[in-house]
Amino acid sequence: MSAATELRESIVAVNQQMRRHRPDHGLTLSQMQLLAEVSRTGVTTPAELSVRLGVRVQSLTDSINALESRGLIARRPDEIDRRRQLIEITSEGAQLLDADRAERDAWLHATMRDNLSQLEFDLVMLVAPVLRKLAYADSKAGTLTE
Repeated sequence: MSAATELRESIVAVNQQMRRHRPDHGLTLSQMQLLAEVSRTGVTTPAELSVRLGVRVQSLTDSINALESRGLIARRPDEIDRRRQLIEITSEGAQLLDADRAERDAWLHATMRDNLSQLEFDLVMLVAPVLRKLAYADSKAGTLTE
């Protein structure tokens, strides 16, 4: 098994476990991802969100409507270009995300503490910023679509 395969499979397995330990907010995974992306980017447009999430704008419409109807995001026209809609997270949306993240963080920390040696725990913590760097790399280097 290649190093890339081992890393990918390990990341996927941990991610699946974290999904299983997500509180039930009545939102789909894609709605939670959309809410998190709005939180990360601040005020944004559906078109910008679609690019960042790699989906068509039309695919976001139902999720945006659902999040807005629950008061988790707010939508308003752009002051400069009234045709554009601006989207931002509300305080209720931020609170929901914080609770969701806190629950998954608590599970992950407890699992690491209970199952890893101190050296393994420290190694994972050293690798975390490197994985973040990979996650947010804009380059398409090494992809099959190059």
